[in-house]
Amino acid sequence: MKRVDTLEAMSADTPTRVRLDVAYDGTDFSGWARQPRLRTVQGVLEEALATLFRRTPPSPTLVVAGRTDAGVHAADQAVHLDLSHDQVNALRNVRVAGEPPADAGAALAYRLNGILGSTTDVVVRRGAVAPVGFDARFSAIWRRYEYRISDRIGTRDPGQRHRTVWWPAALDVDAMHAAAQSLLGLHDFAAYCKPREGATTIRTLQRFDWRRDESGVLVAELQADAFCHSMVRALVGGCVAVGEGRLAASDLALILDVGERTSAFKVMPAKGLTLTEVGYPADDELAARAEATRARREL
Repeated sequence: MKRVDTLEAMSADTPTRVRLDVAYDGTDFSGWARQPRLRTVQGVLEEALATLFRRTPPSPTLVVAGRTDAGVHAADQAVHLDLSHDQVNALRNVRVAGEPPADAGAALAYRLNGILGSTTDVVVRRGAVAPVGFDARFSAIWRRYEYRISDRIGTRDPGQRHRTVWWPAALDVDAMHAAAQSLLGLHDFAAYCKPREGATTIRTLQRFDWRRDESGVLVAELQADAFCHSMVRALVGGCVAVGEGRLAASDLALILDVGERTSAFKVMPAKGLTLTEVGYPADDELAARAEATRARREL
């Protein structure tokens, strides 16, 4: 499929879609989604967009790959927005690091970071004009998360406390990994999700591993086609109960089969969770993936 790589809009009536990859420290945010009187990632970024395009309204709105909850971080969140012909033209002469004028995506990232400032807790890591058919939410084929737990005094780094949960009991990483493996595949994860009216809890959990990193911190890596509300933190909580010996590794699959929330484990704190990456298919498959996902969600 054709990719638009210049600052020229396709026509005065056709918007130019831009993909931005964003990182943020979720500590002081009330989640991704804009909410009245609360500081959110979407709200901060859209306020910056409103400042940048104050002379070429209306200001663009953002579509995100996965809405993160309050306190959850992102190392590489994907979003898209559509720019009008006038907004693209307003970026025409932006130079990044002295290079020739950048394309609309790179120019937009550069200008947004300038507005956000040098000590901000949200950064636009990169920007580019999106391939035809790209939709940050519906084109995605997987989301990947990491969860960090320090269960030993010697691994408690104060500099990492905002993204690592300090746990008071020693945990059995092998038992936790075995429990995690029992949950892989296509299932109804209602027992591990906070219900939302009209939303499905059927997901394909593609990866769920536990390991200790070089410093001894427990790290979980989870990947799925999508995650429902609080699913990752509930799955981690179940594994922690196994790691403490309060549940057997086989119990997590049994809880899954029951299909109802349980008090056998706690949903873990948000601060240990980071969205690390969002996966997309090849450019010529983006539109078809978005159409198929949108149809499934509407159904």
